[in-house]
Amino acid sequence: MALIPAAISNNSPSRDQSLNSAIEEMQRANYFSFIMLLNIAPPDKIRGNITFLIPNNRILAKTVIPTDEVLDFLLRHSIPTPLGFDALRHFPTGSMIPSSEAGFMLKVSNSGWKSFFLNDVKIVSPNICISGSSVRCHGIDGVLNRTLPPFTPPALVAPPPALPSRPHSGGYNSAPQPAGLNPGPRNSGLSTQAFGGGLLECLSKWVILSMLWCYL
Repeated sequence: MALIPAAISNNSPSRDQSLNSAIEEMQRANYFSFIMLLNIAPPDKIRGNITFLIPNNRILAKTVIPTDEVLDFLLRHSIPTPLGFDALRHFPTGSMIPSSEAGFMLKVSNSGWKSFFLNDVKIVSPNICISGSSVRCHGIDGVLNRTLPPFTPPALVAPPPALPSRPHSGGYNSAPQPAGLNPGPRNSGLSTQAFGGGLLECLSKWVILSMLWCYL
């Protein structure tokens, strides 16, 4: 650990003086892992007029950051304007602050000095860098991730198949009759035609018998 401060030189001639001063303050606050990331990034991509949001060494030791993604990580953990904590805490809950990475926003949850969150990551060490005029730094207790967990839409339940509709005949009993059955007209006895025909036949026979009887 004694060799770490010497290994992360903070007097790079390619950086502006405000950034070099901020790195000295990070070193005094033991944020060595973040300083090493700044040394890996192209110096012309990280300049002054910025606010850094710095995870501590323990958090960064557990975070896998490919070399070609270091610059994006630093931009995602910074705001493109210097904001001390007194300025940040004026943002009400629900405010959206753009980060230095294009398209990545920081959502504010503000419940006071000891409960200020950006995208559910808490600021735990405000105002680490305050000496320069164009760089501010705040320690945070997590990593700001670019992607959210994938959204899984709820399963869609298919509606039951529609029942075939039967034509309405206007009556109460519209069910089709079985094939081959012909109930004919509905009545409680013999038909008028059948009853009348049988009566005439009986009368005719009675008249004929009466005439024969008289003749005899």
